[in-house]
Amino acid sequence: MGLYPEIEPYDHGMLDVGDGNRVYWEVCGNPRGKPAVMLHGGPGSGCTSHSRRYFDPAAYRIVLLDQRGCGRSTPHASAYETDMSVNTTAHLIGDLELLRSHLGIGEWLVWGVSWGSVLGLRYAQTHPDAVSELVLAGVATGSSGEVALLTRGLGKIFPEAFERFLAELPEGERDGNLAAAYNRLIESPDPDVRARAARAWTDWETAFLPAPPRSVPRYEDPVFRMAFARTVTHYFGNDHFLGGGDHLVGGDQAVVLRDAPLLKDVPGTLVQGSLDFGNLLGIVWRLHHAWPGSELVVVDDVGHNAGAPGIVDELVAATDRYASRQRQRQRQRQRLTD
Repeated sequence: MGLYPEIEPYDHGMLDVGDGNRVYWEVCGNPRGKPAVMLHGGPGSGCTSHSRRYFDPAAYRIVLLDQRGCGRSTPHASAYETDMSVNTTAHLIGDLELLRSHLGIGEWLVWGVSWGSVLGLRYAQTHPDAVSELVLAGVATGSSGEVALLTRGLGKIFPEAFERFLAELPEGERDGNLAAAYNRLIESPDPDVRARAARAWTDWETAFLPAPPRSVPRYEDPVFRMAFARTVTHYFGNDHFLGGGDHLVGGDQAVVLRDAPLLKDVPGTLVQGSLDFGNLLGIVWRLHHAWPGSELVVVDDVGHNAGAPGIVDELVAATDRYASRQRQRQRQRQRLTD
């Protein structure tokens, strides 16, 4: 199946969302099509032209945006003076509502990958009437348990890289929340400290990518690297600003899992690689079983990668399916009025 052909936006702009922030947005596809919004990962990755291609451009009105502080949005998180206190999950959800209103959209399909799945889930839980469906890949829920796995637990699997990761931190900072400790380095007034910490953070994230090759070209851009590392550690170090019992210990559930029943009227498709490290905590299975109306598709021999061929096929199949269902409903309504 694969991705749809490349397409260019027919409209774009910068939306003033308050707090001195302006968020870049673009729209492509069919202006009369089914609305869909694409939520990128990171936090802090920004959207790319690749992201437009998971949707049939004849069937969808495809909305992309760069979340606060990244991509073409301003101010950029790479700038030391950028105020990160106004970059939280609640702020991003508010931005989505402002953009939806700005574009005159009643409800839209929400597509999210990795961090985008966390944001999409929480957005749908707090604004269910705005979400027609969810399509999520590399599924996460933003719990501190997941952060602990990614920042410390995987050290048992990649001990050499983990030793280098810890070495950048002062000895007194190596036993607690490693993301928060790295964020303190990245917020240092010393630019050399910030630069070394950002490099060490992205080196660690690269270490547990599938090989070969273990590389992310964007990490070689110092501006992107700084904004990305600063934003990720800002969110990771603060439980993704979700609040309220945000952990996975014993029988306790993090807030997104706890509130999964709120999605009962929102259809959703979860596409997950069988080798995604997030699976070590059973997150996607817990979410699927707690969310009535969701479907889970597991793609064998694939990790945390929404661009892998098997994952792409399932994601495109899901968006095609939801577009087809809407067309069927529209035809049924038309027959009833004729």
